[in-house]
Amino acid sequence: MRMARLGGLLLLAGMSFAVQAKMVHKPVEWTQDGTRFHSVLVYDDATTAKRPGLVMVPNWYGVNEHALTKADGIAGKDYVILVTDMYGEKIRPTNDDQAKTAVGPLYGNRALMRKRVGEALAQLKAQAGSAPIDLSRLAAIGFCFGGSAVLDLARSGADVAAVVSFHGGLTTDDPSLAKNIKARVLVMNGADDKGTMPDADKFMDEMRASGADWQFVVLGNAVHCFTEKESNSPGCKYDERAAQRSYRQMRDWLGGAFAGTP
Repeated sequence: MRMARLGGLLLLAGMSFAVQAKMVHKPVEWTQDGTRFHSVLVYDDATTAKRPGLVMVPNWYGVNEHALTKADGIAGKDYVILVTDMYGEKIRPTNDDQAKTAVGPLYGNRALMRKRVGEALAQLKAQAGSAPIDLSRLAAIGFCFGGSAVLDLARSGADVAAVVSFHGGLTTDDPSLAKNIKARVLVMNGADDKGTMPDADKFMDEMRASGADWQFVVLGNAVHCFTEKESNSPGCKYDERAAQRSYRQMRDWLGGAFAGTP
């Protein structure tokens, strides 16, 4: 009876610890060129083990509950993720028209996009004193507009091990910047993505000339937005199969980049 009681107490203690462990959502704020930015650092506090740090740039809706839920799922116990505000804290699109207006100044001024995503990387590094980030293992991931942003981070010559773009834009204002790339570049787009795939050949030519370690993956039967669970329009639609395949490839790519293996 005593052993059974002891076992029950230990089980309850374990359950209590499991309840206390949670995904942390820590505000991270900074000011750049007079604009205040409000990003969120996401990680599981069940362990204090150091883990890779990822800059994550969401789709053109920016930092919202969908983006944070996605970051929770990706981070798990494996990564610390900075869900990055690229617009400024006062801009939070709630529909496509607002989102189009929000991304316009950044697509129109790619130097500004590079500057902002570069600052996000610096802010992620600065969190290493209070979050379990391994500064020797840093990368960036992005979705849709965010894919464009992390590719520009790579083009800026940022010292990250890898960047991963999901259904992201492939264009650039200056193909010659690709020679600056230090990161391993993984790009995954849907075969039927009418918005990005017309630029695929130019992008691959850019990568060929760069000398970078890169891979371009075309996911069959997928359109734009294939990782976005809230998307369900003909040209912008969630695809469970494509999403899970792309996440597996992301983890494999990041693992190889962090370990320095093929």
